[in-house]
Amino acid sequence: MKKILVTGGAGFIGSNFIRYILSKRTDLFILNLDKLTYAGNLENLVDVENHPNYKFVKGDITNNELIDYLFKKYSFEYVINFAAESHVDRSILGSEIFYITNVVGTNVLLEASKRYGVEKFVQISTDEVYGSLGPTGLFTEETPLSPNSPYSSSKAAADLMALSFHHTFGLPVVITRCSNNYGPYQFPEKLIPLMIINTLNNKKLPVYGDGLNVRDWIYVLDHNKAVELVLERGRVGNVYNIGASCEMKNIDIVKLILRKMNKSEDLIEFVKDRPGHDKRYAIDSSKIQNELGWKPAFNFETAIQSTIDWYLTNNAWWEKIISGEYQKYYDIQYGNR
Repeated sequence: MKKILVTGGAGFIGSNFIRYILSKRTDLFILNLDKLTYAGNLENLVDVENHPNYKFVKGDITNNELIDYLFKKYSFEYVINFAAESHVDRSILGSEIFYITNVVGTNVLLEASKRYGVEKFVQISTDEVYGSLGPTGLFTEETPLSPNSPYSSSKAAADLMALSFHHTFGLPVVITRCSNNYGPYQFPEKLIPLMIINTLNNKKLPVYGDGLNVRDWIYVLDHNKAVELVLERGRVGNVYNIGASCEMKNIDIVKLILRKMNKSEDLIEFVKDRPGHDKRYAIDSSKIQNELGWKPAFNFETAIQSTIDWYLTNNAWWEKIISGEYQKYYDIQYGNR
């Protein structure tokens, strides 16, 4: 049985990936390493916590001693690095932790992977490393990196570090750069869950600037399938863009959620734009489609409705997050360290 180290597996995308893999694969063992920061939540994985092919370890990817111990004990064939500080607004308020986790942490994982000879290292990145597009054009894998926030610059640095390990040491690295994800278990500070929860509670829906910033949206399960294919068949030393060709303005997303929840647009409140707010992202995913046969299976209209329904029926999950109750439990069980 092949063993995978999944870092950041208690977060939104990582937890969905773990559940997806365990539901369809019996030939893989997953060790989930997560620091359980504010965005890490083991309730995301409560339905698989006793699965025989799954184990959770609380820990930090910057901890050299821990990482070496885990690699030595489990002899991982694969590493998938989802672990990251990922919220742009938080990176504007304080950038140091983004550098530490996203750059230093990735370096620790790369060094261990080199030392123990992993078969493939998949670095999960973001389309934000490319910067901002004008009204036309798409990000391709050859688009020059031009990150505009502390978050995206830390991810770009990690990408370059990973590629350098392939070029210098022959480490079998592959990078994925995905567009904006949405779906179940997404932390409530992100746009779609924030708007759903605020709408449900009849609270104001804060929209940055004029709301005309454009993002390319992909359902998290489509992203999961793409990562699985990259793990299996992605060419080492390559970058694969992952997007669903679903460009939408932020304001249109907000209005759609209001319509689907039968609420008035009077709840919308335009607020001061954040510094350096990129205007438009859009992904050309033809490379992964042509090489690996991937294509998005979910259309936005259907998937956004199922996402809304999930938040409506899982209020106990997000209410604990908003109250902070979930973190108090982890501090007691695992220690606040």
